[in-house]
Amino acid sequence: MNAALTPSLIPFVALIRKDILLFLSDRRALVMTLVLPVVIAAFFGSLFGGSAKTSAIEVALVQQDGSEIGNRIAAGLKADPNLRITPMTREAAEKAVRKGDQKVAIVLPAGFGEAAGAALFGNGGKPAIPLLYDPSQPAVLGMVKGMLTQQVMSVVSAEMFGGKMGQEMTERSLRQLDAKAQTDPDSRALRDMLASVQKFQALPQKDAGASGAAGRGLSMPFTTRDQQLSSGAAEQGYNAYAHAFAGMGVQFILFMGIDMGIGILLAQRTGVWNRLLAAPVGLTQLLLSRAASGAIIAFTLLCIVFAVAVAVFGVHIASLPGFLGLALCFGVLTASLGLLIAAFGKTPEAARRIAMFAVLIMVMLGGAWMPSFLFPEWLQKLTMAVPTRWAVDGLDAVTWRGMDAMAVAPAMGVELAFALVFGLLAVWKFKRA
Repeated sequence: MNAALTPSLIPFVALIRKDILLFLSDRRALVMTLVLPVVIAAFFGSLFGGSAKTSAIEVALVQQDGSEIGNRIAAGLKADPNLRITPMTREAAEKAVRKGDQKVAIVLPAGFGEAAGAALFGNGGKPAIPLLYDPSQPAVLGMVKGMLTQQVMSVVSAEMFGGKMGQEMTERSLRQLDAKAQTDPDSRALRDMLASVQKFQALPQKDAGASGAAGRGLSMPFTTRDQQLSSGAAEQGYNAYAHAFAGMGVQFILFMGIDMGIGILLAQRTGVWNRLLAAPVGLTQLLLSRAASGAIIAFTLLCIVFAVAVAVFGVHIASLPGFLGLALCFGVLTASLGLLIAAFGKTPEAARRIAMFAVLIMVMLGGAWMPSFLFPEWLQKLTMAVPTRWAVDGLDAVTWRGMDAMAVAPAMGVELAFALVFGLLAVWKFKRA
């Protein structure tokens, strides 16, 4: 093999081979950059999606209204498969929400049914349903409000148009409007409408449904048909495992880049670096060999991590050329970051602390821990200046988004641009030292 290489490349290849063998002999490095990302990615993937079913929302129900309407609303909420209703007293519900045992508590106040019926016909103020919620669950509060609204509208309208309470309230309202209708056109129109409602109420009623609500209540006038869309042939939608492996792969491989930089600082401390420079190897060639070995190791590790993701967790790689291109560009970026750490680090100990902090900030802003599309809009724009954002988004693009290599070409270009800047800064600093 050496005979096929030019004399100037023989020491360069030997240095790369030496670095790779040293890395493979370090079991701790292998565990940190190969086993841990797989384990943690599997955990986050199953936690934030994966194949796990969405659990029902824990909701406490304080039913202070024992009317027919109150009972039917409670029965409808208990029958909703998206809710797990636990009847409680007001005091117990407040305590459970404060402790975080219940996400939301619904309080049906006494007299709610009659007040809601009167409000439906415009004869009274709107009654309030207190909702007690955990401050960490504002999104859950919105979902519970929507489900509660559906139940209340269905039950109250059914009772007002076909129930005993609705008939009594209609008769009472008509008596009140009889006198006003003589002089007030609005009251006369309302009386005519209620007279029509009274005729409707006199019709034979259908049996109550499974939830206990009468069959002729108002219901939502539409349904939704949800369809996931992604690019490419496999429209699989968001895959939490794919994103988790992208994020954890990026994080732990960057940790390997830190170790590479610290290794150079340790070599300088022990004098090994000066002995290498005393050999027939220039500084530029020595730095390039370190960068090449680091890029090869990073590329190989990322490929192995995703091979496990594909084989064990069903992650789909839509574009193999796009993935390999991203992995190679990220490997170059990792290697250049290692050189930058070695160039500007004063001591191995101080450099490790600073580098770990910087990498964790980059990983967090890059969307490795939480998908970047969940960030506030201003933060999404800000993180476009972070190389890890491009790496994670690019890996997402060629996996669950189903995009091709051309679609992730900008991400590869940005990674290489950051790698070039890091590398030039490192070489400049080494030559000045």
